[in-house]
Amino acid sequence: MIWSAFCGVLWVLAATGTAFLPMRRQFVPGVALLITAPVLIIWLGYEAGWLVAVLAVLAFASMFRNPLRYLIARVRGQNPTLPPEMYK
Repeated sequence: MIWSAFCGVLWVLAATGTAFLPMRRQFVPGVALLITAPVLIIWLGYEAGWLVAVLAVLAFASMFRNPLRYLIARVRGQNPTLPPEMYK
């Protein structure tokens, strides 16, 4: 059994559960998932091969496209606005 694939499935289930939370409560688990994803992707690539790692990167970028856009804008020095749901 490839343990990295099992942990990847658990990560996807946790990400799906986080998506069901209200917007203002997604921040903490979302950041945790965002931080653990690169480690998991590297582990997957090591155990299953580079093609699996590339597919995992594409899936990760698809799931976290809005937070990644926000972080890239912040790194560029821009001041992106947050959705109004974050302020409630």
